[in-house]
Amino acid sequence: MKKYLKNTLVFALPAALLVVTGIVHATALPEKAQEKMAESQAVQSQVEQASADKADSQREKIVAEAVSAIEETRKALQALNDGEADKALKALEVATGKLELILARDPRLALVPVDVSVATYDLFADVDTVKAVIKEAKDLLDAGKVQDARILMSDLASEVVISTTSIPLATYPDAIKAISPLLDKGGAEKAKLALQSALNTLVVTTEVVPLPLLRSQHILIKAEALAEKKGRSDEENKQLDSLFKAAANELKLAEALGYGDRKVFKPVYEQIDAIKDKAAGGKSGKGWFDELKKSLSDLF
Repeated sequence: MKKYLKNTLVFALPAALLVVTGIVHATALPEKAQEKMAESQAVQSQVEQASADKADSQREKIVAEAVSAIEETRKALQALNDGEADKALKALEVATGKLELILARDPRLALVPVDVSVATYDLFADVDTVKAVIKEAKDLLDAGKVQDARILMSDLASEVVISTTSIPLATYPDAIKAISPLLDKGGAEKAKLALQSALNTLVVTTEVVPLPLLRSQHILIKAEALAEKKGRSDEENKQLDSLFKAAANELKLAEALGYGDRKVFKPVYEQIDAIKDKAAGGKSGKGWFDELKKSLSDLF
């Protein structure tokens, strides 16, 4: 699973193809969202639950004392803006105590989570459409229209973004402690700047979960259960083929969107084809998906 570390995080408005409607930026995008295969739609609830579980897992790491330390820091800043230096000092004392408590528990701790936010960008477009948009963006770049290409490419995402805001314990506690002496010397303005600077050092860690990969994973869970079934009916064999096709389509979309290159996806496609051959003619078996599941999990 890819993770990115940023000091700030800004979410762009999604285009009309995304779950949240907005403005269509280029002619390569269709006016209406393109429907996904029925097999992809059928696993939507599982995909949403998996995304929610990942976010909940991050929220469980939030430390109450760290949240309180941030709240007290903001109270101190507000108090200084109101000209109440004594109130600011009291808030800073509480914040310092909370941070010292966290450090006492685990002196090696580097980041302490205080907030988690989730944003979902779900792209309803097929692989050909995505490739057309990419080609148009390349043409715009070749023509020197960098900003037009940038806006166009910003729509090409199908993912859940889990952003965790944390206190950097290597710098934040010392920064808070250094403010009290400034207030003792009457340096309220310098203290306000120092407080704001400390709040600006909060770290945002971003975890990106590609939705096409997540859908493919859940589609293949259904396919595995069906492939293990002995004496499948003709209808069930057709259903199994459809599941393989839907999983491959989601993987191709993930590849087109850049969640891995062809070299990474190639063995996954080959493993799906190998399982299809094993299951041909109504044959069944267990353990066929073991290697495939590992290869797919490595893509996250």
